[in-house]
Amino acid sequence: MKYTQSKDKLLSLIREGGKLDTISQVKLAALLSFPSMMAQLVHIMMQYIDASMVGSLGAHASASIGLVSTTIWLFGSLCSAVSVGFYVQVAHKVGANDLVGARQVLRQSFLACILFSLILCGIGISIHSYLPHWLGGNKEICRDASLYFMFFSLCLPFSMLNSLCSGMLRCSGNMHIPSILNVGMCLLDILFNWLLIFPTRTYGSITIPGAGLGVAGAVLGTAIAYAICSGLMCYFTVVRSKELSLRQDSGTFIPQLSTMRESIRIAVPIAVEHVILCGAQIVSTLIVAPLGTVAIAANSFGITVEALCYMPGYGISDAATTLVGQSLGAGRRLLARSLGRITLGMGIGMMTLMAVVMYTTSPALMTLMTPDTDVQQLTVQILRIEAFAEPMFAASIVCYGIFVGARDTLIPCTMNLTSIWLVRIVLAATLASTMGLRGVWIAMAVELCFRGIIFLIRFRSSSWLNKASQKPSKKSLE
Repeated sequence: MKYTQSKDKLLSLIREGGKLDTISQVKLAALLSFPSMMAQLVHIMMQYIDASMVGSLGAHASASIGLVSTTIWLFGSLCSAVSVGFYVQVAHKVGANDLVGARQVLRQSFLACILFSLILCGIGISIHSYLPHWLGGNKEICRDASLYFMFFSLCLPFSMLNSLCSGMLRCSGNMHIPSILNVGMCLLDILFNWLLIFPTRTYGSITIPGAGLGVAGAVLGTAIAYAICSGLMCYFTVVRSKELSLRQDSGTFIPQLSTMRESIRIAVPIAVEHVILCGAQIVSTLIVAPLGTVAIAANSFGITVEALCYMPGYGISDAATTLVGQSLGAGRRLLARSLGRITLGMGIGMMTLMAVVMYTTSPALMTLMTPDTDVQQLTVQILRIEAFAEPMFAASIVCYGIFVGARDTLIPCTMNLTSIWLVRIVLAATLASTMGLRGVWIAMAVELCFRGIIFLIRFRSSSWLNKASQKPSKKSLE
């Protein structure tokens, strides 16, 4: 209760033109960032436990998931991109104290987002049996990879609903409910995976039932957890939210032209970025696939473990989107820039700390995640390469959240794509032939440092502030 009152009081100062000194800005950024960071960290722990459960089945099981992971990321990120187009509008309207308009956008977003997710679901189901072969997987892993991707595709409508509603709540200033529900989803995922992945087994006198579905059980457990969490997230958004509850007034759920036009302007660059970026990730997968099952499994584990570092950055990025979006919605450019600097510093500091943790604990983590010593050793090597790039990776993540809050998506997306295709892919293709998977991750580390530098340059230029519509107001006087 005290947390909610303090956070709501500080957010109201943004909307009402009140004075926010530096200490208050830092406090507000921390209050919004902390719940999201905790949820992200718990989500990472869920991934670790999932990976450990699947890893106990052997390197082939881990490789089957790693093979389709980039395509899964594409489909999930497209859902996220579409939801961003709507919830950024809500952040600006809440900042301008136009709560009726915010609820109008919320209503219209539901139909558009669910229809989009159903289209993606249909595409995923239609290609699931072909995808592992297209990605160069061998016979030993293609069947499990295909099943995993099919069940993931069926889960997409729930994933979309969860992304949309959690984004709406965050942009209204409610960070703790999405965080609590996502933590709950992680715990449910672990429970369902435990029951679905392994067969019935006995520990002493205790018999634990199990479905013995292996890799398919991992994605089914996640799908059930998503379904439960997305339903609760929707309830807290449309019924319980003080700002967004749809019971307060009425309106149409049919998307209107003005709402869709603004959503497309925000979301299309992000969606195009994700498509082209996933193309780069798939090319990376094609570069890694010929290196063998151990390299594929190590690459998959490396991506999972690295999330220990960057997910706190994404939590702070969520807070930055809310703070900058509401500040600019209230016409307060100076405050938006100041809050951007504060969240940027927090992100770099937190991810640097997490990089140190990853560097020192990666051997112990890999011992827990897989019994295969070759996979353990290779994963530790690539993670220690990546640790040195995390501070600049943090800069790009948080800057991106700042720019999204300012409705500035086209140029940042172009920067991301240019960096990945011209730096990472070219270097990875060059180094893989002589250095194997280590060369691929060296290329990634170099590219992340380059990307962070160019994002910092854009943030410093302030050109991103000009992308948000401005209105003359006494609120803009700091």
